[in-house]
Amino acid sequence: MKKSLVILSALGLLLCACALRKRNAAATSEPVVEASKPAVEASVPATVTATLEAAYTVQHVTGSTQKICQLTGDNDRQTAQPTLNQTQSRYGVFGTDLGFSFLHDGRLYFLFGDTVGLHGGDSIAYSQDTNPDDCLDLTFVTGADGRYLPPKVPGISLGAFEVPVGGFSAGGSMSSSGMTYVFFTTDHTDEKVMGRSVLARSSDGARSFTYLYDVSTDKFINIAPVVVDNAAIPGLPESSGQGLLVFGTGTYRRSNPYLAFVPLASVEEHSAWLFYAGLDTSTVLGASPTSGLPRWSADEADAAPLFDHPCLGELSAAWNADLGKWLMFYNCALPRGITMRSADRPWGSWTDGEVIFQPWDDGGYCNFMHVSYQDRNCDSVQDPGRDDEWAGEYGPYIISSLARTHDGVTTVYFVMSTWNPYAVMLMKTDLRLVPAP
Repeated sequence: MKKSLVILSALGLLLCACALRKRNAAATSEPVVEASKPAVEASVPATVTATLEAAYTVQHVTGSTQKICQLTGDNDRQTAQPTLNQTQSRYGVFGTDLGFSFLHDGRLYFLFGDTVGLHGGDSIAYSQDTNPDDCLDLTFVTGADGRYLPPKVPGISLGAFEVPVGGFSAGGSMSSSGMTYVFFTTDHTDEKVMGRSVLARSSDGARSFTYLYDVSTDKFINIAPVVVDNAAIPGLPESSGQGLLVFGTGTYRRSNPYLAFVPLASVEEHSAWLFYAGLDTSTVLGASPTSGLPRWSADEADAAPLFDHPCLGELSAAWNADLGKWLMFYNCALPRGITMRSADRPWGSWTDGEVIFQPWDDGGYCNFMHVSYQDRNCDSVQDPGRDDEWAGEYGPYIISSLARTHDGVTTVYFVMSTWNPYAVMLMKTDLRLVPAP
């Protein structure tokens, strides 16, 4: 009886969240799903020569995107088998989404949003598993009751759509001598989804957070931070030490992507932020725009889009050393699916988008993503009471530390949310370098 009450309570929270998100969907029979690189302990990237940059581009291996496992929940809806992590039985997590990840002290931390479970709120987990091909073993940050502990930031609302969207590590360990930083969204209203972003700090293993400052109400709401060695990326505002590259988007799923830089030593000072403001082509007389040096401004209003595709919300970006390229994954409505772009430098130029996962073409719908019974009866993976609600793909967060290359093909692992079932999937896809056209 107690278990039934817990499930019913969780479903009630889920239906409440459904109502909030459905206002953003177009009135069609199939959902319109529109669109964080994990920060790394190791420095990135090694500088790539101009010759190699010009000679090769990244190409997706058609048909290679696959679901590895369902990371959250107790039962994998597709296989009807118990999940590896048993998150409801062990931690009280019935369902959740997002899952931006970053490395800290040998652990890969995952930031989950809008968690349906015993305590509501959001949730944070970590893994020391290094073999993603048979799923990833998660351990959730828990409270005194042994169940998941929702992150809280004093003075900051963290209700529906107010979630942890990106994080990074600066320090040796999750103790008094090491710090973890997490970007949260807040100020959600019916008029504006995710109205503001803030930065918070934890020194106790993500069990508690201290508010540091407001980040943005404009172009940096969803945030994908990446720690870099400044000397490895000519054109950054600083040429030594470490820095934080911040990829961001503004109006929810209606934004182009933007870029900012913060010296890592000054990350707790909002005044230290500098925003990419385009290329200074005057530095190379008569040269093409891509040969100029980047301009940086202290004013967020000067931030220039990295490319024109105003559909982004959730995003991730990562440096892949084997490919020698920056990667960006995001979800979008046009074209529908998960889109990938690549670039030689964090500010670009970025390649045209390439869809690497489309739910009909790549085995999502009728397998691990629910198709509304009003359209057809081809699966039974939906959450209870959501027979007529479509699944949708979003939140493609690259797990850069797990990428591996074999026989000229680089496998990139990422998480992806599916909405119905309300769960996070571990995914993988294959990329390769091909001669540039």
